[in-house]
Amino acid sequence: MSLDAGMGRAGFSARAGLDGEDFRRQADEIVARVAAEGIADIRLVFCDQHGISRGKTVMAEALPGAFADGVSMTTTLLLKDTSHRTVFPVWEAGAGLGRPELAGAGDFVMLPDPTTFRRLPWLEATGWMQCDLYFPDGTPIAVSARGIGKQAVAALDDAGFGYLSGLEVEFHLLKLEDPKLSPGQAGQPADPPAVSLLTHGFQYLTEIRGDEIEPITEVIARDVQALGLPLRTVETEFGPSQVEMTFAPLPGMESADAMFLFRGAVKQIARRMGCHATFMCRPHIPDLFASGWHLHQSLTRDGANAFMPAGDGALSPTGLAYLAGLLEHAAAASPLLVPTINGYKRYRPHTLAPDRILWGRDNKGAMLRVIGGPGEGATRIENRAGEPAANPYLAMAAQIHAGLDGIRRGLEPPAASETPYDQPDAEQLPRSLIDALHAFDQSTFFREAFGDEVVDWFSTIKRAEISRFLSETTDWEQREYFEVF
Repeated sequence: MSLDAGMGRAGFSARAGLDGEDFRRQADEIVARVAAEGIADIRLVFCDQHGISRGKTVMAEALPGAFADGVSMTTTLLLKDTSHRTVFPVWEAGAGLGRPELAGAGDFVMLPDPTTFRRLPWLEATGWMQCDLYFPDGTPIAVSARGIGKQAVAALDDAGFGYLSGLEVEFHLLKLEDPKLSPGQAGQPADPPAVSLLTHGFQYLTEIRGDEIEPITEVIARDVQALGLPLRTVETEFGPSQVEMTFAPLPGMESADAMFLFRGAVKQIARRMGCHATFMCRPHIPDLFASGWHLHQSLTRDGANAFMPAGDGALSPTGLAYLAGLLEHAAAASPLLVPTINGYKRYRPHTLAPDRILWGRDNKGAMLRVIGGPGEGATRIENRAGEPAANPYLAMAAQIHAGLDGIRRGLEPPAASETPYDQPDAEQLPRSLIDALHAFDQSTFFREAFGDEVVDWFSTIKRAEISRFLSETTDWEQREYFEVF
């Protein structure tokens, strides 16, 4: 008998009851495709708590074993902050979350989802698949971001609705001057790379700026489309070296899958072309503008848009109730839409970014912008509060749960605002990650929607980042105090 248990746990998918007929058929199709196309290796990845892709590369010959046995990964990858520090006491019983499976830095199992298979166009003979996460006994991992997203869609499905969402993603493309790879620069976190601009800014949507950056964006657009992502437009944004790409709407969590794949693809393609792509909201580079992530969303029922009003008005009763739920839970949902300390520096009045919790009809200063109306099948709600660094699964799950709560309770929103920056009585969006995290951590609603384990897990990770930030001396402090005192 062979002692080789494979890369995961022998017979995992069968023992856990995860190898249904559809899974086996789809897995066999991918194995056959890999062989027919001469693909040599496959990246098996998962979306971590920060929306970052982590995983292993397996050789083509090992792919059938990955489908049968899964692939082992270290549990501490689920417990790290953005500096890659493990912030939970994994050498204690329960690892601080009451989960003995997480103690001792043991393994969890990734099981490839064959429906996510892609061939990476910027690499030679390399495939890519996203995985779902389980403990070795087959229990789904509660803090799996993709799993959290799927649970939200399932709750919506149980209520008789489908979820449809589309992406508008802003980011910066910069020329890489120095990757900062000298000894002493590889700290935790490492020194950021030195970059220069690819274009000047302040000429929003001008053809000349688009042409200047097109040698890079045309390659990204080509490869993104080759991945099967529904890219619609490539746009030059207001700031220097700032780009926006928009995508057609997709059902369920497919937009989250697309966002996850898109961000990784852009960074990898750009790096191979001597550039650095960043989805950081507000880079600390002179004259750069903050980047946002605008999430367009609507519900469907029996194949029809459930937000389109039958008569006068901005939205149907279902749409208005969903909108009211988004407003009611906006503050508590903030750390899932804006999970970085940096992202809250985007909330400034008169900047096409929201600064308070309200809605408007086709008003880009409002947090929630309603687009469409009677007879318009694409009627939807655009949430303009998010940053492009957000984990898409967590962000969309928060939206679904909040909107569904509005529908269940029959909530009604206040009147639309025509002057969103001149509403002194409107509740402000949280001004910092500290404030946002407090609202999320204290939210009885999100503790019921996500479970205490998920809320405590996310809050602990983010508090660790805040603690590190508060312990560092910043450039602002040095300028403010060093001379005068």
